[in-house]
Amino acid sequence: MTGRRPQRARDPEARRAALAVATMEVIAEAGVGRTTHRAVAAKAGLPLGATTYYFPTLDDLIAAGLRHAVDMLQTDLDEWAERLRSAPDVAEALTGLMCEYLGDRRQARLEYELCVAAARDEALRPLAEVWMRGLPEILEPYVGAAAGRDICALLDGIILLALVTESELDAPGLTAAIRRLAGT
Repeated sequence: MTGRRPQRARDPEARRAALAVATMEVIAEAGVGRTTHRAVAAKAGLPLGATTYYFPTLDDLIAAGLRHAVDMLQTDLDEWAERLRSAPDVAEALTGLMCEYLGDRRQARLEYELCVAAARDEALRPLAEVWMRGLPEILEPYVGAAAGRDICALLDGIILLALVTESELDAPGLTAAIRRLAGT
């Protein structure tokens, strides 16, 4: 035995993705202004050189993180749209989607941290806008534009309440509130 560690196979796409995810986590925890290659490398469990190899500038790294987050959020919204299309009861289906969303509190906190950070940092606004515009657009065919916006405001408030108080979602209450706002 030579005493050398076996080298792990390097998957460039997996490393890029890991760095993008880690970037968003660092931004959520520390803000864009305090995001560094070093902090992202540590969060990703990768060597510092990996961050600068794949993303030479900090702007490149932050842009990759934002693209990844926007893509993930858009994928989630597309799935929500598909599930609502096939749902016999939109209010119940939307409540079910909210229960699932709050099932991963860590991810929900991260996304809401990023939305709050978007109020301070223009670079993060595209991510917040995907949610703020995307969900009302999905709901509009079922409830109209005004009710879609109102329901989204309700959902945001319910999510924040659940995250801050670490409480469970009142599914029957939410379904009833959605129906009231939708006028059904």
